[in-house]
Amino acid sequence: MGKKNAKIEIYGADIICASCVGAPSSKDTYEWLDAAISRKYPEQPFTIEYIDIDATQENERQAEIAEQVRNDEYFYPLVMINAEMIGEGHIQLKPVFSSLEKLGYVAEK
Repeated sequence: MGKKNAKIEIYGADIICASCVGAPSSKDTYEWLDAAISRKYPEQPFTIEYIDIDATQENERQAEIAEQVRNDEYFYPLVMINAEMIGEGHIQLKPVFSSLEKLGYVAEK
């Protein structure tokens, strides 16, 4: 089994994006994903980070992505796993889980 340590990034803002009315906020999405992944893949470490697109980013790659989101190249919340875009706007669990399983995460039966 490969070394599993997915780095999950959620890019978002406090304001819900105009085309995402009725969708959970970026922070809610972050908390919901954190809980859902922990439940489905217990004892399998991952890091999850919330990146506020309106804040100053220290990390250059994250700053570029935040800029793209601000420029409407992506909808937010934007979810990336190991720098690969998994979903944007209204986030679904299925693509997140299948991406993690490709990295070797094993779902609790």
